[in-house]
Amino acid sequence: MENTRIYLDESEIPTHWYNVVADMPNPPLPPLGPDGNPVGPEQMLQIFPGTILEQEMSGERWIAIPEEVRQAYALWRPSPLCRARRLEQALGTPAKIYYKYEGVSPTGSHKPNSAVPQAYLNKVAGIKRLTTETGAGQWGSSLAFAGQMFGIAVRIYMVKISYEQKPYRRSMMKTWGAEVFASPTNMTEAGRGFLAKDPNSQGSLGMAISEAVEEAASRADTKYALGSVLNHVLLHQTVIGLEAKKQLAKIGEYPDMIFAPCGGGSNFAGIAFPFLADNAAGKKVRLVAVEPTSCPSLTKGEYAYDFGDVSGYTPMMKMYTLGHDFMPPGIHAGGLRYHGESPLVSQLFHEKLIEAVAVPQLATFEAGVMFARAEGIIPAPESNHAIRACIDEALRCKASGEAKTLLFNLSGHGHFDMSAYDRYFAGELEDFDYPRAAIEESLKHLPKVGSVTATPLHISRGVGYAWLEPIRG
Repeated sequence: MENTRIYLDESEIPTHWYNVVADMPNPPLPPLGPDGNPVGPEQMLQIFPGTILEQEMSGERWIAIPEEVRQAYALWRPSPLCRARRLEQALGTPAKIYYKYEGVSPTGSHKPNSAVPQAYLNKVAGIKRLTTETGAGQWGSSLAFAGQMFGIAVRIYMVKISYEQKPYRRSMMKTWGAEVFASPTNMTEAGRGFLAKDPNSQGSLGMAISEAVEEAASRADTKYALGSVLNHVLLHQTVIGLEAKKQLAKIGEYPDMIFAPCGGGSNFAGIAFPFLADNAAGKKVRLVAVEPTSCPSLTKGEYAYDFGDVSGYTPMMKMYTLGHDFMPPGIHAGGLRYHGESPLVSQLFHEKLIEAVAVPQLATFEAGVMFARAEGIIPAPESNHAIRACIDEALRCKASGEAKTLLFNLSGHGHFDMSAYDRYFAGELEDFDYPRAAIEESLKHLPKVGSVTATPLHISRGVGYAWLEPIRG
């Protein structure tokens, strides 16, 4: 029987991350401060170490992965690429379906791909303590794991609704030595403000980010670590797509379409960005970001400058946003409950280099159950979004007779999300298509920003932001 899993050996773990900025048609726009001017590195250094900012601001195409990080990656990387033959048979489709399985990591998701290098780079910078936020808990557990690996203390503000829905991810974080608190808390000025407005607040990623950033900015011994959205996070995740390209090449395959869940952008960017360069070189692969209808940043949001958090502690970024004070419903795909989208993903979508679709909650669980019964792996609720979109395309192939090659990112397993599956089987989950009127009300509160341009800065290390110079000096 033909192989259903394509493996690489440890020597084939990527030696470099791929930086999509080098191949974008237009340079990214800079983040802005409250005065509307570009935020310089000196301001960003309040919450990030220089080792991280070097990557965040780089325009270099290939950035070397430190050997210590590659050694840590070897605990679970390279991850397998699998052919979903039984799912193909169940659907009766002529399409070939492949998935990259990131659930083999210690935390069961793709998030350690960035948590490990972030912890390492903070250690190199002499940082002893990190704060962060987490939604569904994949990022929080991953940073707790990475902090333990490199001897860094970690404090996590976990969105309250997820804190209550996903107790075992809390246990994972504590097992790896992290402190975990349900956000909003009474421990920060931002948290106290949120609770004053709504004592029963379910929380949001934007709120939790506010708390984590506030604490990091107020303590000299602490920096902030982010699990998605920013350039350096998306950069780290490209090990997924780089490995997938190599695995597909081993069997002479190349995808026609790639699907990945999209909340802040790291999941999608991880598998899609390495293929984007191929499009520039003449190949044509459709890259599809899949988001929930209840939090439709790309498909219903506005492309504008907005804060990454609710309180406005973060710089303003040009992104597709539903408004920084948007309060998403308590869907079980907690990792996708974010009001905005990565600036890089947003710009690529705005320039029509990638696509986006939104899918409803019930359909995603239907797809996840179908996949589990065919392939044996129970997916995380976030991953179910990519599975749904991939199945829909496979069924279109069935109707048309077209034999496409489809690839999706199975970004994590759902072993700690079984309460969500229980609710699905009990008929207790519901779809939520966020009302246009509610989105428009939230968008009224976008910050007012004048026109902003970014002039490429040509330096020996690549073409980056126009505001890159200070950190080089």
